[in-house]
Amino acid sequence: MGSLTAIPTIADCIALMDQYAMLANIRHHSLVVARLAEQIHAGLSASVPERLQTDRLLVISGALLHDIAKTPCLNTSSDHAKEGGAICRRHGYPEIAAVVEQHVLLWEYDPDRYAEGRFTAREIVYYADKRVRHNVVVHLDQRLEYILEHYGKGHPSRHALIRENFKKCISLEQHLFRWLPFAPHDLGRF
Repeated sequence: MGSLTAIPTIADCIALMDQYAMLANIRHHSLVVARLAEQIHAGLSASVPERLQTDRLLVISGALLHDIAKTPCLNTSSDHAKEGGAICRRHGYPEIAAVVEQHVLLWEYDPDRYAEGRFTAREIVYYADKRVRHNVVVHLDQRLEYILEHYGKGHPSRHALIRENFKKCISLEQHLFRWLPFAPHDLGRF
């Protein structure tokens, strides 16, 4: 498995989903995230092709594999993003690992670069994931409510971290849609 560019094909991603026993609901979520990520990439490619900093297959594969470790981590205290990155590296996909590791928390948040219309696969997949609750495209406020309820576990410090992360996501959304030829509410409708 693997390719010359170290980016898995869609068939490679499906094989990894099978290998890591990705549950059907997580697979469906990943497919919807991939569809949104591809729509964002296509919009950016049409609007700012000279500024786009990422490959289409990297975006799609990163979205398909962003939750590759979710099933194995469900009943553990393991960080599924970190474990997913490790899985991708073991299979020879370091570029995908960087996308997977940052789909929950974006480490390299760079609003100055976004203001110039420059986005990477990490930002595109991070944002697309935040717009999908289970397999339904939702607004960020709806996704935030769900994440607070399911992952905040009633801890004020977790709620504060989640809210801080979402401030970045809201800012990223504003930057993305300055460059996209459609509005946030149109995402997933094409």
